[in-house]
Amino acid sequence: MSQATKGILISPKALEHVLKLRESQGGADLCLRVGVRNGGCSGMSYMMDFEKLENKTDNDDVFDYDGFKIICDRKSLLYLYGLQLDYSDALIGGGFEFNNPNANQTCGCGKSFGV
Repeated sequence: MSQATKGILISPKALEHVLKLRESQGGADLCLRVGVRNGGCSGMSYMMDFEKLENKTDNDDVFDYDGFKIICDRKSLLYLYGLQLDYSDALIGGGFEFNNPNANQTCGCGKSFGV
């Protein structure tokens, strides 16, 4: 599956950082779960966490990046389809960046959005 056909895109820099974080969590068998939940200053907030692939449900889609897997439940994917996950090393405002084509408003911190 090419990047263009994946519902969630991840930049090489973000993937590199996620892999380092996964290593520090002690789990080469961990994948990244990405989703949304109600809350945040714009109505919905992004969530990311590591979990084991066997926790995947039938309601999840899995995107593979050369062996590293990203899981997203289908309800969240309605709001995240086309999301580009990036990472910035900037001293101020650095960290993961969510470039969501579905968001019609975002908050100043970039961690929540509205549709």
